[in-house]
Amino acid sequence: MILKLLLLSLVMVLNARWSGGAEVRAPLETRNAALRYWMAFAEMKDPPADKSLQDLLERTSVGQAAWDEAKLGPILDLNGEALQTMQRATKLPECDWGIEYGRRAPPIAYLARARVMARLNTLQASREIAGGQAQAAVLRLLAGIRFSEHLANGGSLISVLTAKNSLLPVFQLLTQEATKGRLTEAQKKQALGALKVLPDDGFDWAAAWEMEELSMETFFAELRSSKAPKSTYEASMGEAMPEGATIPEPKDLNRFREYMAAVKAELKLSPDAARARLEILVTQKGTLGELTQRLVPSPGKVNESRAEVLAARKALLVALGVK
Repeated sequence: MILKLLLLSLVMVLNARWSGGAEVRAPLETRNAALRYWMAFAEMKDPPADKSLQDLLERTSVGQAAWDEAKLGPILDLNGEALQTMQRATKLPECDWGIEYGRRAPPIAYLARARVMARLNTLQASREIAGGQAQAAVLRLLAGIRFSEHLANGGSLISVLTAKNSLLPVFQLLTQEATKGRLTEAQKKQALGALKVLPDDGFDWAAAWEMEELSMETFFAELRSSKAPKSTYEASMGEAMPEGATIPEPKDLNRFREYMAAVKAELKLSPDAARARLEILVTQKGTLGELTQRLVPSPGKVNESRAEVLAARKALLVALGVK
């Protein structure tokens, strides 16, 4: 259908020119990759819900199972157009998901679609490897790295964690191929070029933590202004508000901000350096109110996610021959 519309548009442009009408100028194409990703998501067909097939998809995407063309090929064939759109989007210079930072819970529906898209992209790379199309597979995996970078752009922790889960299988598959000696020197250089663009731990985790703080402050303000704060809390969190918990007042927020700023500073260090220092901050977290403590994400778990990315990156660098 899309191809037919494009052909129809081309015919109309040519008719206008041949008929002596004013020259028709095509509008400038977007620089925002997010718009193209939304198109890819709209074109995407979800894989079957069959449990055994889902398990096979998962294991194949991380290199733990051999490619099975009979079972997995049809799924990728249905998503060929979506994958092409996604790959083209990764070449655009910007990615703005249109997040409303003043809202407590900005829409994140795109992240669920993004998780599926990332897996399909890695699976297509596995298919190309199995078919002897090494260069096509490398380019697709590099697009996966760029996609992960775009997913994390400007988001809170859930965006960055989604990006992390999209990035690790790409690193693992590239490491596997490099370890087996299947990458040429040129392909290794391509992979190294993509790695140099990313921080050692993959993303700007400190910025994502700051977005988390903004979201929490917005939620506190919403609770304070609500006529029925317990109902507002339950509707937002899906659980009853703890008995006796009090909503932080503006005067109580200083300790919260100091704690969040301290964690943010540690997330700028290496995961190893941050690990012990974050443990010290547990005492500081204990001075916050019950409600605040309940809502603050675990900085230790965030740091371990950073460590996972760092370890996967180091493994890939070793496989690529970097000491």
